[in-house]
Amino acid sequence: MRGRPDSPPREHVISTSTPLPPVVGTPRSLTDVYGPGVAVCARPASTTTASRHRTTVDALSARPIAVAGDAPVICSAGGTHPALLAQLRDGGLPVGDDLREFRDEAGFAARVTEAMADGLPISMEYPQPTALCPDERLVKTGHLVGYLNNKATISTFVAPRFHARRSVVTRDELAEATPAEKAWVLKAATNDAHGGSLDVYLHEAGEPVVLPAFTDVLGEFVVEEYLQLARNWGVQLYVGPDAVARLLAVTEQRVDAAGVYVGGRFGLVSPLRADLLAECLAIAQRAADVGYRGLCSLDCAETPDGRPVMLDLNFRITSGSVPLLALESVRPDALDGFAESVKLTAAAPLVDLLAHVRPAVLAGGVLVTSGHDTTRTDNPVAQSTLQLLVHGDDPDDVAARRAALELRS
Repeated sequence: MRGRPDSPPREHVISTSTPLPPVVGTPRSLTDVYGPGVAVCARPASTTTASRHRTTVDALSARPIAVAGDAPVICSAGGTHPALLAQLRDGGLPVGDDLREFRDEAGFAARVTEAMADGLPISMEYPQPTALCPDERLVKTGHLVGYLNNKATISTFVAPRFHARRSVVTRDELAEATPAEKAWVLKAATNDAHGGSLDVYLHEAGEPVVLPAFTDVLGEFVVEEYLQLARNWGVQLYVGPDAVARLLAVTEQRVDAAGVYVGGRFGLVSPLRADLLAECLAIAQRAADVGYRGLCSLDCAETPDGRPVMLDLNFRITSGSVPLLALESVRPDALDGFAESVKLTAAAPLVDLLAHVRPAVLAGGVLVTSGHDTTRTDNPVAQSTLQLLVHGDDPDDVAARRAALELRS
């Protein structure tokens, strides 16, 4: 696989004997993960915000609010609606008390500049221009974050026996590498970590090929084998200030009929293979050894014939890490049962979505973990989102209550 000429040296990253980390107290907030005095920003760079994914970009910046603890958070005002913050606090979550909100691009830049003026190192979860935030002010550099999240560089951090068959191709090579008669998966290859705005395209053999929009703007892509999966896990880890990678928890992926991620399962999930767990810890430690600090989620799977494979590396705050911090903070016993995450989206005010879920919250077994309302920003598209966690002792009951919330949204 081709690397990039400015990639971190590869001799740092392949070491299959990384020991398991020592047991320490489980983190419950961003302060526990990053240490004191670090500002956190989970918003992708502004180069993506003019696209159709602007709502996603702003919502991502607000996701850590509920578990911020003492950490300052640079976040969209869409996530700081008073009714939402009140709901989060009522749920017992460690909501941040230093929320540095912005409503537009100028406001975002101003909040970053102010945080640096306050002497705060910043944990940027996505690469930002160095003109806005120089490397020396960052907990981890934008180049490193981009490199770790680039779909083309996964093989430099994963031991060979866990590789899926994949190749990196240029736009000129794309047509030949994506024949209609074969099944394959297409991913974007870019250091500009995108926060979910570049879709993964799954092609089934014999179907018409309709290449996604990102093939028109990028020059390099990953073509990966189309795998049938027996089990599919998200391994949630973190690297603290001591540069040691530690396990937070293991979750499972929920996907729709098209193979698109629609939420996670938490608590009593299918047991993770020991070799995959060891490899995930080793991958996170390899990243720690070259400077990564913070949360990460590594997607791995087992095929029907028993083959273990690493699918994706997500070195940032994810939709799996926030619910786990939330549960550890207010309902750690729920991890001895079952839980599923769900995202509700509506072209309606956020207060209407909160009213919609209030009966379920009052009945128990539902925790609101984040939300966003675009009308509190300069975004012309009116859209509200809520992230929730449905938990309980019976997996069928949890799944039914989660499905009922989705159907009524």
